[in-house]
Amino acid sequence: MEIAVGQEAPDFTLTATEVGSFQLSTQRGHYVVLFFYPKDMTPG
Repeated sequence: MEIAVGQEAPDFTLTATEVGSFQLSTQRGHYVVLFFYPKDMTPG
């Protein structure tokens, strides 16, 4: 799935170390930075 700059991201839930879980929809009205990186030891 590709998301364009300025497009709203779909809701998702992640396991989080300090808070148990993180759900994107609970952050509405706040700035959120999503950072993705390639798997370790892979080209790119």
